[in-house]
Amino acid sequence: MTRACTHTPAPATPQPASVEGRACRTCTLCCRLPDIDALDKPANAWCRHCTAGHGCAIYPERPTLCRDFLCAWMTRPDLEPEWDPLVAKMMVYEQGPQTTVLVDPDHPAIWREAPYAAMLERWATEAEAKGGYVILFVGDAVFKIAPSAR
Repeated sequence: MTRACTHTPAPATPQPASVEGRACRTCTLCCRLPDIDALDKPANAWCRHCTAGHGCAIYPERPTLCRDFLCAWMTRPDLEPEWDPLVAKMMVYEQGPQTTVLVDPDHPAIWREAPYAAMLERWATEAEAKGGYVILFVGDAVFKIAPSAR
């Protein structure tokens, strides 16, 4: 399915603490992939305040949405090293029953490759059992990941 769609992370509820030993380092995907209304930033465009690979030039004054956001790599200890956004070229976050995956448009097919495709199907199966789902954005294309048939 293809359609234009926004994918702004919802206002954060209290986030779990960062997984020990994990840090953003040079990752700035959260400054590029989601749309951020508070900064008038569309999806898949660099935030005007971001220096790619370095981070936010207005970090102390960044909007609350940015301040409260942590991707799943930072909060889920069960994610394996291949889900590091610097490796995966994807950013994952959860909002209630929805797991959202934003794929770097410079790497549009990576989510279809191993080990990502199988893991996305597994997440979809686990989410469906709890009334949830996995949605994936690649540019303007939107995909609801189907649960595995296992």
